Order: sequence, then C-alpha cells, then structure tokens
Amino acid sequence: MTAPLHDERRGTSGARLPDTQQGMRRRNLSRVMHAVAAHGPLSRAAVASRVGLTRAAVSTLVDELIRSGLLDELGPERPGRVGRPGSALAVSARGPVGIGAEVGVDHLAACAVDLRGEVQARAVRRAGNRGRPPLPVLQELAVLVEQVCDESRQAGLAPAGLAVAVPGLVARDTRTVVRAPNLGWQDVDLDRLVPTELPLTVDNEANFGALAELWLGAETPEDFLHVSAEIGIGAALVVDGRLLRGTHGFAGELGHVPVRPEGPACPCGGRGCLEQYAGEEAVLRAAGLNLGEDRGARLAERAAAGDERVRRALREAGAALGIALTGAVNLLDPRAVVLGGALSRLAPWLLPTLEEELSGRTAGRACGVTVSGLGPDGPLLGAAHSVARSVLDDPVGVGAGLGGGTGRRA
Repeated sequence: MTAPLHDERRGTSGARLPDTQQGMRRRNLSRVMHAVAAHGPLSRAAVASRVGLTRAAVSTLVDELIRSGLLDELGPERPGRVGRPGSALAVSARGPVGIGAEVGVDHLAACAVDLRGEVQARAVRRAGNRGRPPLPVLQELAVLVEQVCDESRQAGLAPAGLAVAVPGLVARDTRTVVRAPNLGWQDVDLDRLVPTELPLTVDNEANFGALAELWLGAETPEDFLHVSAEIGIGAALVVDGRLLRGTHGFAGELGHVPVRPEGPACPCGGRGCLEQYAGEEAVLRAAGLNLGEDRGARLAERAAAGDERVRRALREAGAALGIALTGAVNLLDPRAVVLGGALSRLAPWLLPTLEEELSGRTAGRACGVTVSGLGPDGPLLGAAHSVARSVLDDPVGVGAGLGGGTGRRA
C-alpha cells in the first residue's frame, strides 16, 4: 500500500527531542522531512513557507538531508509557477526502510516500507504458533525478517529498525510480552530472543493496527476506537492523534471484557469474555465449521453465499461485540469506532446487530461505526510504518547508524 507517511494534523511518533541548540536543529530537520513527505515534491521556498523558517535556514537543512541520502533533488519544478523555478525536492526512493514483523496465532509475516510509504518487500508464512515455545517461533520470524532485509538491501535500501506486532500484552517501554493467552506465552523478552542488530520495538498488534488506520486511513478522525480480531479481539484508543496506552501499556483488552459473566472459561482466566462469543473460533463453533487456514475469508464466503447458520453466528457475534463496545463508548466517548483485521471482512453481517446494541445501550448519541480498508494487513503495516516514521521524526538520531552495519538497539 502506498500512502503519505505524515499528516500534519496529527502527532508524530518520535520521542521528544532535547531543548538544546542541537535538539532544535534535529526538530527542524524533522519538520523539513515531514513537509516533503506529506506534500512533496516541493521547492526549498515552498518548504520554508510550510515550516515557517527562512529560505537560507531551510536550504542548509535540505543540503544536510540530501547528503544523508534522505532527500532527492529532482530538478526544476514544473512550469506554470510565478517567478524563478526552484529545484523540486522529494523523499529519497533509495533511503531507509522500516521493517515490520507480525507474530499471529496461525501466521508469521514481515515487510519493508520506504519513506514514501511504499511496501518494498514482503514475506508471509503460515504457522500454527499456539502452544509453541517462543524461541522456534521467533527464529522462524527472523528468517522472514532477514529475507525482506536482504531484498531491501539489494534494491539499495537500508533497514532502519524492526518493529514486531504480537497478540498479547506488552509492558510499556519494554520488549517483553507479559502475557499472550492465545499463544500460551508469558514473560517473553523479545530483546533476548529476536536475533537482530536493528533497533527493536515490540507492541500489541491492535496498537499497530490503530496506528496504521490513523496514518493510512483516508478519512480517519483523530479520535477513534479501533477494534480488530483474529482468534482474539483487541482494541486501541487513539485520542488527539496519539495512542492511549494506559499506565502499564495494557489498555485496549476489549476481548477480555465479560459480556456474560456466567459464560464459558477464557484462556485469560476469566469467564464469558467477548472473545468467547465474537472471536473467529467462537464464530466457527457457533456455525459448526472447521475451515482451517484463512478462516475469516472463508467465513465471509459462506455468509455471502447465503449460509444461514454462518450468518446467524455472525449476528450473535455482532450483538456481543456491540454490548462490549457500549461500555467502551459510554466511558471514552470516541468520535468513531473502526472495525479492522478479520472483522472488516465480516462487517456486512456483524454490523446490523452491533449497531443495534450500540445505539440502544449508549447513554448519549451513538458514535459512527466504519470499516477499515486495510483489512488483516493493518498490524504489519502499522509496525513497518512506525519505523519509517521514526526516521522522519528524527533524521539524525535514526539515520546516523544506517550505513554502519552493526546497528543499535532502540
């Protein structure tokens, strides 16, 4: 998928830079990179107008970014503009790439996204990861990561970092999966187990899916609740263009909100959790099916073909999802709810009962429910884009190690 990596209405993903002369310079470099990434090709004069700096200051910053291989000079701007034509600047097609990876219950994936937002390499492997020890799973993931890194290097692109999406709780500001019930993992430190010298980030797959929706969605607002599902159901809340992570980083565990407290046991230790009624496996059980790989697509095919048992199972799942979402909407008052992941393919049959429950139970005006266009690719794209955006956020800090070979940890 190709999309701008930055929308100036929204916050950036990087950490705050120090309030020093060096920090100011790095912030200005970031402002130039973001302006060109969002609106380029642009002349130096156009960049100066957008970022509020003098043309001389912008020219110095641009020269540095060109030397670093982050911007390209394309030649004179197209005719038709008033005054002397400037030289058009664009984000380099042969600069850094962000590497994203995903551990799913039944698949592994990796991809590379360049600074223009284009996917340059991708690798996917079907794998039954539930109950497997973390080490062999992560070794297989590392093979896919190395494959997309090699393809990127062969195309003249330099991997800038690795972000891994996992279906579990990740302790804030760490790389430790505290608990992933659907994998059977607990207290798994990916920093020790992922064999890479790239700067490493680890986050919940729902968080990366929400970031992908924020950055790549055409009309996604700055305040929304993103809900995604495969075996489990996760959610992420975006407020004013930023993720709300919670004190420990565990915010968004919608799948473990009880909708029927007397219901069946859940791997999380609770009973009657939403996942037991609206997760893929729950829907398959209710429909009397065992569809193997790519279950979401097969469920959608059966529903579209008129299979009434599948449609009834999806209606019941939509109702359970609506009940759980009512609590979140009443508490958080988001502008919209966005259905992503496998839910996006099943939306035509989930939405009627979901919206009925939501509108009937919401204390105030029910918020709108939309469907993501990213589908199951959201977490993987969000992970890769998060690394690419970190280069735009701090071109000096991230770009400094691209050519050295050894890399560094984030």
